Amino acid sequence: MNDPAFPRRAEWPRSLQSLLTTIVIAVFVIVFVVQAFQIPSESMENTLLIGDYLLVDKVRYGGGGIWNHLMPYHPVQRGDIIVFRYPLNPAQHFVKRVVGVPGDRVRLINRQVYVNRIALRENYVVHSSAIHQDFRDEFPRLDHPDSGVDASWWLQMKKFVEDRELIVPEGCYFVLGDNRDESSDSRYWGFVPRENIIGRPLLIYWSLRSMDENRQFGATPGDKLYHFIYAVSHLFRITRWDRTFRLVN
Repeated sequence: MNDPAFPRRAEWPRSLQSLLTTIVIAVFVIVFVVQAFQIPSESMENTLLIGDYLLVDKVRYGGGGIWNHLMPYHPVQRGDIIVFRYPLNPAQHFVKRVVGVPGDRVRLINRQVYVNRIALRENYVVHSSAIHQDFRDEFPRLDHPDSGVDASWWLQMKKFVEDRELIVPEGCYFVLGDNRDESSDSRYWGFVPRENIIGRPLLIYWSLRSMDENRQFGATPGDKLYHFIYAVSHLFRITRWDRTFRLVN
């Protein structure tokens, strides 16, 4: 006599196998292919805003070794936006734009960036301050340190300066934020080593308005629990729908 429950009992191992396969694929993608990242500061405005949630392509630049010969990896190029481990604290992740690659000679004159003595055309750059600062806007300056400069970088920088140009060494990159006046970048703490680069932002999969923007919808400053409850109850209104699922260029 056939047991009507037998087909159901025989089915669950296949369902479990399918579930485990899905989990393994998801873990592989998260660990090796993409990574979620949140924009925490205004340093990349208006390209990336506080509250943008990104998917980072971790395979674009490769990781060295035999995989570089098997996969269609790309070299890191000027103009690329990259996510990397902050050289002064690798536990932190930063996002900036590559301005200088190994061998480049970089200089800023009155905020204008020159690479190999050619002025860059950067239509994405924002200047949020009308105040001119010698170190920030006339980089590199060896005679005028800024209070925000890392002391170790200030001592090392002179080794890379020649004819008032900063020479990017092999295996390193010079990066700047698009919001040039509000960015902690290579001017202040030095180069990004190649091994610190995680990947390239691919997609803004979600974007939430900042608390300053939310105040127009009735939000007020308070503790984290209040902000969480407010965000959940006003999710539709505080989402920047025009930025959601936008490719990062």
